[in-house]
Order: sequence, then C-alpha cells, then structure tokens
Amino acid sequence: MEVRGWAASGPGQELAPFSYELSVQGPFDVLVEVEACGICHSDIHMIDDDWRLSRYPLVPGHEVVGKVVAKGEAVEGLAVGDRVGIGWQGGACMTCQECLSGKENLCDQHQGLIVAGRGGFASHVKVDGRFAFPLPASLPAEASPLLCGGVTVYAALRSAGMSSGQRVGVIGLGGLGHMAVLFAARLGNEVTVFTTTPAKAQEARKLGAAEAVVVPAGASPPPPGKRLDLLLSTVPYPQDWVAYLNWLGADGTLVLVAGGNEPVSVPFWALLTKRRRIMGSPIGGRAMVRETLEVAARFGILPQVEVFQLAQVNEALRRVRQNRVRFRAVLRA
Repeated sequence: MEVRGWAASGPGQELAPFSYELSVQGPFDVLVEVEACGICHSDIHMIDDDWRLSRYPLVPGHEVVGKVVAKGEAVEGLAVGDRVGIGWQGGACMTCQECLSGKENLCDQHQGLIVAGRGGFASHVKVDGRFAFPLPASLPAEASPLLCGGVTVYAALRSAGMSSGQRVGVIGLGGLGHMAVLFAARLGNEVTVFTTTPAKAQEARKLGAAEAVVVPAGASPPPPGKRLDLLLSTVPYPQDWVAYLNWLGADGTLVLVAGGNEPVSVPFWALLTKRRRIMGSPIGGRAMVRETLEVAARFGILPQVEVFQLAQVNEALRRVRQNRVRFRAVLRA
C-alpha cells in the first residue's frame, strides 16, 4: 500500500509530503488507517534528534487513533474494521521478566513506534498488533493524546500509589499536567496544582483542582498549608525539589515524568524524616494502556485539544513549540 505522510528530512527540518510503501509482512503486523494523531513533545524531540535516536526521513506521530485495515495471521483480539489506539511503544521482546510481568514499557528491547518505524503523521501506520488497543466507543478520535500523554500521567499516578480519597499534587498545567488533574480529580482525589500564572490557576480549578498555587517561573513554592500523599511533576526543567518535598507527608512520593539531564539533588534528611521517596515513571505497559482508556471512557475524561488538518502539520508544530496550544494539538487525517 502506498502511504502518504509528512516527514522531516533532517534534524529540526520542517515536515514535507513523503510517500512510501507499507504492507503486512510479519504475523503480528497490523495496518491502521489513521483518523487522528496527537502531537507530543516527544515528536519534536525526535524531529530535532535530541535523543540521538532519529532516522530520516522521519515520520513522527505516536498518539494514533484509526481503523484496522489489514492484519497478520497471528493477531488476536482485533478484526479488520476495529477502531484502535496506538501509543509510543511499538514493540518489545515479549519474553523477558518485565514483559512477562506486564511491564513491557520497561523492556530492555523496548521499541518506540517512531524510532523503529514510521508514525501517525500519515494516512496509514503499521505496528505490532499487540500494541494496538481497542478504543472504547465513547472516546472520539480527538482523544488520541490519551495514548501517550494520558497513559504517561495515569501510569505514574497509579505506580506512585494513587487510589481515591487522597491529596494529590500536580506540578505544571500543560499537555501532561491538565490530563493528570482530570484523572486524579475524577477518581475522587483532592488535587492541588502548582502553576506559573493566575490565569493557569483559574484553568486548573475549572479542570477540577481544589486548590491552585501560583509559583512564578524560577521561584520556590510557599510552605505547605497541608501535606500531600503524592506529587507528580510534569515540567521538564529543574525545580526547588526540597521545597516541593516539604509538601509531602509521611510515606509521600514525588514522581517525575518529565525532566532534562540535570541531576535531582536533595538532602538525605528531606527523605529520611518522613520516609519519602522520589521515583521516575515512563509510559505504561499494555495492561496500563487498556486501563487508562477504560477509566477515561467510564469517567468521561477527555484531553482538551486544538484540532488541525494533517496538511497544517507545520503550523501545528510551530504552535506547540511556542507553547501556544491549550492543551494538546491533534491532527485529523
């Protein structure tokens, strides 16, 4: 099948029309006709080759919603015509201890969809069918950011111990942070958001936050008025981690889903005295992806998006780079 996509020819380049062939060759292959694809900051990192993983021409896009049009003979649980979602992960070894325990996202042979192949900024995408997930009927195509950003924050919150009836903090109200607020609040938690402006604080309350604390860029949060059970950071730059740890109560967890190359440095006593911990969390495994989609459908959790046509991909990317999208951009094929 000839596929029409948009590709970067080199680091930092604008995307241009690009045609290539895709076919079902392996027994687990699934070919999906793309309905919509979200734009994630990871796509921009791949376009710019920030992680030294990119191969050009690079077709980005790993928050895909579409319809199965062909599949290999070993694919189970999916039929031609089914609507599916595809996220960052496109494959794993499926035999290591992590894979066998449902933690495919932690596999040493983890394969990113747009690292190993071509992504969803195109008419069609091919993926290992074990990483294509049936989409609940109530979720529209524009919910595609759930497949990476949504799974990332939901998996982090769950792995850090979130249930319901807790006090949950979220640092940052952007593409990731706003979905974290939605999940935590809709599941019955009292959410405190730390954000940089009064306008964003107001948005946080509309999303369901009980409290919003304004912390200007480069500043430290104020002393806590109450202690949190867990605190999720969605911001990619260093913070005053000691001040944020002080917001955590006994056995509290600070979980990081974004960051740079800078070390996270905290004094020993900031952890010891309240038995606090700091953890990182990547995307979720297959079971967690399914749970994310089911919870989103059950509780009506939908990311707030701005929709662009696929031909507007460069304009959409520019706006994401400039932080001018509230809160996620989605391309319609």
